[in-house]
Amino acid sequence: MILITGGRGAVATRLTTLLHDAGLPVRLGSARPEDLSPPAGVPTVRLDLTDPACFPAALADVTSVFLYASSERITDFVHHAHLAGVEHVVLLSSAGVLGPDAENDPLARSHLDVENALLASPITTTILRPGSFASNASAWAWAMKAGRPISLPFPDAHTDPVHEADLAEAAHAVLVDPRHRGGRFTLSGPRSLTFTQQIDQLAAVIGRPVRAERVTREQWKREMADYIPDVYAEALLNWWESNDGKPVALTSAVEELTGHPARPFTVWAADHAADFTTA
Repeated sequence: MILITGGRGAVATRLTTLLHDAGLPVRLGSARPEDLSPPAGVPTVRLDLTDPACFPAALADVTSVFLYASSERITDFVHHAHLAGVEHVVLLSSAGVLGPDAENDPLARSHLDVENALLASPITTTILRPGSFASNASAWAWAMKAGRPISLPFPDAHTDPVHEADLAEAAHAVLVDPRHRGGRFTLSGPRSLTFTQQIDQLAAVIGRPVRAERVTREQWKREMADYIPDVYAEALLNWWESNDGKPVALTSAVEELTGHPARPFTVWAADHAADFTTA
Protein backbone atom coordinates (compact mmCIF):
# COMPACT_ATOMS: atom_id res chain seq x y z
CA MET A 1 0.00 0.00 0.00
CA ILE A 2 1.20 3.50 -0.89
CA LEU A 3 0.08 6.33 1.39
CA ILE A 4 -0.24 9.76 -0.23
CA THR A 5 -0.22 12.66 2.24
CA GLY A 6 -1.62 16.13 1.61
CA GLY A 7 -4.48 14.63 -0.33
CA ARG A 8 -6.10 17.94 -1.31
CA GLY A 9 -2.94 19.25 -2.97
CA ALA A 10 -2.45 19.38 -6.73
CA VAL A 11 0.63 17.13 -6.70
CA ALA A 12 -1.02 14.52 -4.46
CA THR A 13 -4.18 14.51 -6.55
CA ARG A 14 -2.30 13.88 -9.79
CA LEU A 15 0.02 11.33 -8.20
CA THR A 16 -2.91 9.36 -6.78
CA THR A 17 -4.47 9.11 -10.23
CA LEU A 18 -1.18 8.01 -11.83
CA LEU A 19 -0.64 5.25 -9.26
CA HIS A 20 -4.26 4.11 -9.32
CA ASP A 21 -4.28 3.97 -13.13
CA ALA A 22 -1.17 1.80 -12.92
CA GLY A 23 -3.08 -0.68 -10.75
CA LEU A 24 -1.15 0.05 -7.55
CA PRO A 25 -2.88 0.09 -4.14
CA VAL A 26 -3.15 3.69 -2.92
CA ARG A 27 -4.55 5.33 0.21
CA LEU A 28 -5.13 9.08 0.23
CA GLY A 29 -4.61 10.95 3.48
CA SER A 30 -5.83 14.38 4.49
CA ALA A 31 -6.69 16.30 7.64
CA ARG A 32 -10.16 16.62 6.08
CA PRO A 33 -10.78 13.39 4.16
CA GLU A 34 -14.44 14.31 3.72
CA ASP A 35 -13.33 16.99 1.26
CA LEU A 36 -11.48 14.54 -1.01
CA SER A 37 -12.75 13.24 -4.35
CA PRO A 38 -10.33 10.42 -5.23
CA PRO A 39 -10.68 8.01 -8.15
CA ALA A 40 -13.23 5.26 -7.57
CA GLY A 41 -11.76 2.53 -5.42
CA VAL A 42 -9.13 4.68 -3.69
CA PRO A 43 -9.71 4.71 0.10
CA THR A 44 -9.23 7.86 2.15
CA VAL A 45 -8.04 8.27 5.71
CA ARG A 46 -7.78 11.06 8.23
CA LEU A 47 -4.14 12.14 8.39
CA ASP A 48 -3.35 15.39 10.16
CA LEU A 49 0.45 15.56 10.20
CA THR A 50 0.32 17.65 13.38
CA ASP A 51 -1.69 14.97 15.25
CA PRO A 52 0.24 11.76 16.02
CA ALA A 53 -2.95 10.08 17.29
CA CYS A 54 -4.04 9.49 13.69
CA PHE A 55 -0.68 8.16 12.46
CA PRO A 56 -1.11 4.42 13.29
CA ALA A 57 -4.39 4.01 11.40
CA ALA A 58 -3.15 5.97 8.40
CA LEU A 59 0.08 3.94 8.22
CA ALA A 60 -1.42 0.47 8.72
CA ASP A 61 -0.18 -1.95 6.01
CA VAL A 62 1.68 0.88 4.23
CA THR A 63 5.07 0.13 2.64
CA SER A 64 5.68 3.43 0.80
CA VAL A 65 4.75 7.03 1.59
CA PHE A 66 4.64 10.20 -0.49
CA LEU A 67 5.23 12.90 2.10
CA TYR A 68 4.85 16.66 2.05
CA ALA A 69 5.23 17.60 5.69
CA SER A 70 5.92 20.40 8.10
CA SER A 71 8.61 19.77 10.67
CA GLU A 72 6.27 20.15 13.66
CA ARG A 73 5.70 16.43 14.40
CA ILE A 74 8.00 14.83 11.86
CA THR A 75 9.92 12.82 14.47
CA ASP A 76 6.65 11.25 15.64
CA PHE A 77 5.61 10.50 12.06
CA VAL A 78 8.93 8.84 11.25
CA HIS A 79 8.72 6.78 14.44
CA HIS A 80 5.22 5.52 13.63
CA ALA A 81 6.16 4.88 9.99
CA HIS A 82 9.08 2.70 11.05
CA LEU A 83 6.91 0.80 13.54
CA ALA A 84 4.31 0.23 10.80
CA GLY A 85 6.90 -1.31 8.50
CA VAL A 86 7.21 1.54 5.98
CA GLU A 87 10.19 0.80 3.74
CA HIS A 88 10.35 3.85 1.50
CA VAL A 89 9.44 7.52 1.82
CA VAL A 90 9.41 9.91 -1.13
CA LEU A 91 9.73 13.39 0.33
CA LEU A 92 8.63 16.52 -1.50
CA SER A 93 11.13 18.96 -0.04
CA SER A 94 12.61 22.19 -1.43
CA ALA A 95 15.75 23.26 -3.25
CA GLY A 96 15.99 25.92 -0.55
CA VAL A 97 17.75 23.37 1.67
CA LEU A 98 20.74 23.63 -0.67
CA GLY A 99 21.17 27.36 -0.01
CA PRO A 100 24.25 28.72 1.75
CA ASP A 101 22.37 29.64 4.94
CA ALA A 102 19.58 27.07 5.03
CA GLU A 103 19.95 26.49 8.76
CA ASN A 104 19.05 30.12 9.47
CA ASP A 105 16.35 30.54 6.83
CA PRO A 106 12.99 29.62 8.43
CA LEU A 107 11.49 28.39 5.16
CA ALA A 108 14.47 26.27 4.20
CA ARG A 109 14.96 25.10 7.78
CA SER A 110 11.44 23.68 7.97
CA HIS A 111 12.24 21.43 4.98
CA LEU A 112 15.74 20.66 6.21
CA ASP A 113 14.42 19.44 9.57
CA VAL A 114 12.09 17.01 7.80
CA GLU A 115 14.92 15.73 5.59
CA ASN A 116 17.23 15.25 8.57
CA ALA A 117 14.60 13.36 10.58
CA LEU A 118 14.02 10.94 7.72
CA LEU A 119 17.70 10.51 6.89
CA ALA A 120 18.42 9.67 10.53
CA SER A 121 15.87 6.84 10.40
CA PRO A 122 16.23 3.32 8.95
CA ILE A 123 13.65 4.13 6.26
CA THR A 124 14.97 4.49 2.72
CA THR A 125 14.28 8.09 1.71
CA THR A 126 14.12 9.58 -1.77
CA ILE A 127 14.10 13.39 -1.87
CA LEU A 128 12.55 15.61 -4.52
CA ARG A 129 13.68 19.23 -4.24
CA PRO A 130 11.74 21.58 -6.55
CA GLY A 131 12.98 25.14 -6.83
CA SER A 132 9.66 26.93 -7.30
CA PHE A 133 6.11 25.68 -7.80
CA ALA A 134 4.42 27.19 -10.85
CA SER A 135 1.29 27.24 -8.69
CA ASN A 136 2.83 30.03 -6.59
CA ALA A 137 1.47 32.30 -9.33
CA SER A 138 -2.03 31.48 -8.04
CA ALA A 139 -1.39 34.13 -5.38
CA TRP A 140 -1.97 36.72 -8.12
CA ALA A 141 -5.40 35.40 -9.10
CA TRP A 142 -7.47 37.66 -6.85
CA ALA A 143 -5.79 40.85 -8.10
CA MET A 144 -6.03 39.74 -11.73
CA LYS A 145 -9.74 38.90 -11.49
CA ALA A 146 -10.40 42.22 -9.73
CA GLY A 147 -8.50 44.13 -12.40
CA ARG A 148 -6.00 45.38 -9.85
CA PRO A 149 -2.23 45.55 -10.27
CA ILE A 150 -0.10 42.79 -8.81
CA SER A 151 2.16 44.04 -6.04
CA LEU A 152 5.77 43.01 -6.60
CA PRO A 153 8.62 44.06 -4.34
CA PHE A 154 11.13 42.48 -6.73
CA PRO A 155 9.51 42.23 -10.20
CA ASP A 156 12.79 41.15 -11.80
CA ALA A 157 13.45 38.32 -9.34
CA HIS A 158 13.93 34.99 -11.10
CA THR A 159 12.32 31.64 -10.29
CA ASP A 160 12.20 28.28 -12.10
CA PRO A 161 8.47 27.44 -12.02
CA VAL A 162 7.72 23.70 -12.08
CA HIS A 163 4.30 22.38 -13.16
CA GLU A 164 2.60 20.20 -10.54
CA ALA A 165 2.10 17.55 -13.23
CA ASP A 166 5.87 17.23 -13.59
CA LEU A 167 6.25 16.91 -9.83
CA ALA A 168 3.59 14.20 -9.72
CA GLU A 169 5.19 12.29 -12.59
CA ALA A 170 8.62 12.57 -10.97
CA ALA A 171 7.18 11.24 -7.70
CA HIS A 172 5.50 8.40 -9.59
CA ALA A 173 8.83 7.49 -11.21
CA VAL A 174 10.74 7.29 -7.94
CA LEU A 175 7.96 5.34 -6.25
CA VAL A 176 7.73 2.64 -8.91
CA ASP A 177 11.29 2.40 -10.27
CA PRO A 178 13.78 0.87 -7.79
CA ARG A 179 16.68 2.47 -9.66
CA HIS A 180 15.74 5.86 -8.24
CA ARG A 181 15.20 4.72 -4.67
CA GLY A 182 17.28 6.68 -2.18
CA GLY A 183 18.19 9.39 -4.71
CA ARG A 184 18.30 13.17 -4.32
CA PHE A 185 16.73 15.10 -7.20
CA THR A 186 16.66 18.87 -7.67
CA LEU A 187 13.76 19.68 -9.98
CA SER A 188 13.33 22.84 -12.03
CA GLY A 189 11.14 24.13 -14.80
CA PRO A 190 12.64 24.52 -18.28
CA ARG A 191 13.33 28.27 -17.98
CA SER A 192 14.37 30.81 -15.40
CA LEU A 193 11.68 33.50 -15.52
CA THR A 194 11.23 36.81 -13.75
CA PHE A 195 7.91 37.53 -12.08
CA THR A 196 7.27 40.12 -14.79
CA GLN A 197 7.81 37.50 -17.51
CA GLN A 198 5.43 35.11 -15.78
CA ILE A 199 2.77 37.82 -15.56
CA ASP A 200 3.24 38.67 -19.24
CA GLN A 201 2.78 35.01 -20.15
CA LEU A 202 -0.37 34.78 -18.02
CA ALA A 203 -1.72 37.93 -19.67
CA ALA A 204 -1.13 36.45 -23.12
CA VAL A 205 -2.98 33.26 -22.16
CA ILE A 206 -6.04 34.98 -20.69
CA GLY A 207 -6.12 37.57 -23.48
CA ARG A 208 -6.06 40.78 -21.51
CA PRO A 209 -3.38 43.02 -20.02
CA VAL A 210 -2.24 42.55 -16.45
CA ARG A 211 -0.52 45.35 -14.58
CA ALA A 212 2.28 44.96 -12.07
CA GLU A 213 3.19 47.56 -9.48
CA ARG A 214 6.52 47.76 -7.71
CA VAL A 215 6.05 48.11 -3.95
CA THR A 216 8.42 48.26 -1.02
CA ARG A 217 9.16 45.30 1.21
CA GLU A 218 7.09 46.83 3.98
CA GLN A 219 4.13 47.53 1.71
CA TRP A 220 4.13 43.93 0.51
CA LYS A 221 4.36 42.58 4.05
CA ARG A 222 1.38 44.68 5.09
CA GLU A 223 -0.64 43.32 2.15
CA MET A 224 0.30 39.73 3.06
CA ALA A 225 0.02 40.07 6.84
CA ASP A 226 -3.20 38.04 7.04
CA TYR A 227 -1.73 35.19 4.98
CA ILE A 228 2.01 34.92 5.65
CA PRO A 229 3.62 35.19 9.10
CA ASP A 230 6.23 37.94 9.24
CA VAL A 231 9.16 35.57 9.71
CA TYR A 232 8.28 33.68 6.53
CA ALA A 233 7.51 36.88 4.63
CA GLU A 234 11.01 38.15 5.46
CA ALA A 235 12.53 34.88 4.26
CA LEU A 236 10.64 35.08 0.96
CA LEU A 237 11.65 38.69 0.43
CA ASN A 238 15.28 37.87 1.12
CA TRP A 239 15.13 34.98 -1.37
CA TRP A 240 13.59 37.12 -4.08
CA GLU A 241 16.11 39.90 -3.46
CA SER A 242 18.97 37.43 -3.79
CA ASN A 243 17.62 36.43 -7.21
CA ASP A 244 16.74 39.94 -8.38
CA GLY A 245 17.95 40.13 -11.97
CA LYS A 246 19.82 36.84 -11.60
CA PRO A 247 18.67 33.73 -13.50
CA VAL A 248 18.49 30.64 -11.31
CA ALA A 249 20.26 27.39 -12.14
CA LEU A 250 18.23 24.82 -14.05
CA THR A 251 18.41 21.02 -13.97
CA SER A 252 17.40 18.16 -16.25
CA ALA A 253 16.02 16.02 -13.42
CA VAL A 254 12.39 16.22 -14.58
CA GLU A 255 13.32 14.80 -17.98
CA GLU A 256 15.62 12.19 -16.45
CA LEU A 257 12.81 10.90 -14.23
CA THR A 258 9.78 11.30 -16.49
CA GLY A 259 11.27 10.84 -19.96
CA HIS A 260 10.04 14.21 -21.25
CA PRO A 261 11.20 17.84 -20.85
CA ALA A 262 9.70 19.88 -18.06
CA ARG A 263 6.51 21.68 -19.04
CA PRO A 264 6.95 25.42 -19.68
CA PHE A 265 5.12 27.99 -17.59
CA THR A 266 2.85 28.76 -20.55
CA VAL A 267 1.41 25.25 -20.25
CA TRP A 268 0.68 25.79 -16.57
CA ALA A 269 -0.90 29.15 -17.36
CA ALA A 270 -3.16 27.58 -20.02
CA ASP A 271 -4.10 24.73 -17.67
CA HIS A 272 -5.13 27.23 -14.97
CA ALA A 273 -6.46 30.12 -17.06
CA ALA A 274 -9.90 29.81 -15.50
CA ASP A 275 -8.40 30.46 -12.05
CA PHE A 276 -7.47 33.95 -13.23
CA THR A 277 -10.65 34.83 -15.12
CA THR A 278 -13.58 33.16 -13.35
CA ALA A 279 -15.11 34.86 -10.34
